[in-house]
Amino acid sequence: MTDTARKRPSGRAPDENRIVSIETGFARHAEGSALIRVGGTEVLCTATVEERVPAFLRNRGQGWITAEYGMLPRATHNRGQREAAKGKPSGRTQEIQRLIARSLRACVDLKKLGERTITLDCDVLNADGGTRCASITGAWVALAIALKKIKRSQALTAQVAAVSCGLTEAGAVLDLDYIEDSSAQADTNFVLTADGGIIEIQGTAEDKPFQESEFFELLRLAKLGTARLFDAQNHVLETA
Repeated sequence: MTDTARKRPSGRAPDENRIVSIETGFARHAEGSALIRVGGTEVLCTATVEERVPAFLRNRGQGWITAEYGMLPRATHNRGQREAAKGKPSGRTQEIQRLIARSLRACVDLKKLGERTITLDCDVLNADGGTRCASITGAWVALAIALKKIKRSQALTAQVAAVSCGLTEAGAVLDLDYIEDSSAQADTNFVLTADGGIIEIQGTAEDKPFQESEFFELLRLAKLGTARLFDAQNHVLETA
């Protein structure tokens, strides 16, 4: 494939992340918070600690991690109706909330957390693709800060980040923005740990089935991309 054919709309190389920045302490009242920017996508992630657990966990000596996700009405090109006005979250919102919660529970020893609930709220301020991945990456930072504040850092068992990869006209590419995501032949989301673990992989062929060799190329790109996200997380925690 020629260099011209592999050119991405953003001009990035196939294995190049969007510019990432993470700002902590943005929400002053939360036990932990992180404003993450991934290219044009911006998500405010906050961690709230409550000294109680859901009824099904009472008196079991362990905690719980849950998550909520939402988009501001003008986070996208056209105004979206607030889901509160509809009376219930959409199926997409519920699916993303569950993904974020699963990803964060996978990196916490709930026994060491004690009978506490930590809620991760991920609010999308601006959307340009990859909002669920940015939410997971930012929520992990907010969670780490909250655990340190309540002196439960030992409950954190892994470092987690997420990134999207896809098959486009430019071939296999890392960290899709909206233009690429909306026309991708295949779209995948990888939730990985810094020690090489896999928490979740979501993948969908939009046009035709993709091959095993293509999947492993996407996984290779995801490992490169999350390695850079882990560096960004570590840097902000060291300087917070």
